[in-house]
Amino acid sequence: MTDLEFPAQAKPAATSTESPSRRIVLAGMAVAAVAGSVDRVAAQQSPAAEKGPKVWLDMDQKELDDAYDQTKYAPNFQQVMKRYASNSAAMRARVGEPTRASYGPTPIERLEIYSPGRPNAPIHIHIHGGAWRQRHATDYAFPAEMLMHAGALYVVPDFTSVDETGGDLMPMVEQVRRSIAWTVRNAQSFGGDVTRVYLSGFSSGSHLAGVALLTDWRKDFGLPDDVIRGAVLSSGLYDLKAVRLSARSKYVQFTDEIEESLSTQRHLDKIRTPLVLAHGTYETPEFKRQTRDFAAALKAANKPVQFLINENYNHFEMMETFGNPYGLLGRAVLEQMQINA
Repeated sequence: MTDLEFPAQAKPAATSTESPSRRIVLAGMAVAAVAGSVDRVAAQQSPAAEKGPKVWLDMDQKELDDAYDQTKYAPNFQQVMKRYASNSAAMRARVGEPTRASYGPTPIERLEIYSPGRPNAPIHIHIHGGAWRQRHATDYAFPAEMLMHAGALYVVPDFTSVDETGGDLMPMVEQVRRSIAWTVRNAQSFGGDVTRVYLSGFSSGSHLAGVALLTDWRKDFGLPDDVIRGAVLSSGLYDLKAVRLSARSKYVQFTDEIEESLSTQRHLDKIRTPLVLAHGTYETPEFKRQTRDFAAALKAANKPVQFLINENYNHFEMMETFGNPYGLLGRAVLEQMQINA
C-alpha cells in the first residue's frame, strides 16, 4: 500500500488570508478524496467472491451453512452464553438448589425441579438448545425464579448429545419424551398439578419440543392426549429439509426417514396443543423463515397459534427474555399459563 500524499502546504499562517477553520476544512476534504481513491483501488484489486450454485432458495452453500450457524449473526454469543450460566448460578444462590431426579437409566437422563413450595402448582418443562450438541440444563435454570414467584414449577431435563449418538437424533427425541412423561407421572410427589403442564423450547430445543408434541401420549405412555396444555417455542427448526442440506449434516446423520418423522411441520394433524412461536429480528434468515412458515402452516390448518417477533434481539438474546416477566418469552409463558409473576 502506498503512502497517502497530501497537497502542498499552504503559506505560513502569518501571511495566509485564509482562516484556520477554512484551512482545516480544506485539508479534511483532501484527506477524504485521497482515502476514497485508495478505497476504489482496493475494491478493484479485491473483487467480491462470486456466488456459488444455488443450494436452497436463493442461497449458495456458504450462505446456507451460515444461515444455520447462529454465531455468524450474533458476535456477542459467547458473552450471552456465559450470562446463562452466571445468571443461573446467581438465581440458585437466591432460591436454593433444585431437586434432581433421574427419569431414565443412563447418567445423563436427569432433570432439575425448581419448586415454589406450594401444592398443586402448574408445571413448566423447558427443553434447552445447543445445536443438538450442548447439554447443560443447569445453565438454563435462570427462568426458574420468575416462574417460582408466579407459583409454578420449573423443570429442565438433560439429554444426550448428538455427538454421543453417532449423529442419531432419535435418542434425544426419545429422552425428551420420557422426561416429559416422567414429570407428569411423578408430579404429585413434588407438588405439581398434572392438569396444568406446559412446555417450552429454545433453538434445537424447540425442534425437540416440537417433535414431542407429535407424541401419541395415550398409546406410548398411558397419558391423556392433551397432557401438554400449551407450548412456547422460540427460534426453532420445524422442517429438516434445508437443515439436511447445510453444514449440520457433517455431524447429524440425516436420512429420508429422519427428515420426514422429525419435521414437525409435516405432521400438523398430530398437534393438539396451542402454540406460541417467536423469533428475533437479528436471527439468521433461515431461523426466521422456519418460524414464519411453521406459524403460517398452523394457521392454515386452523390450529391455535400466536406468532411473535422480538425487535432488535439476536438468537442467543431471545432466551434471556424468558427469565423476565416483561420480556417477550417470559410474558408469553406467563400469559399462556394464566399466572402472574
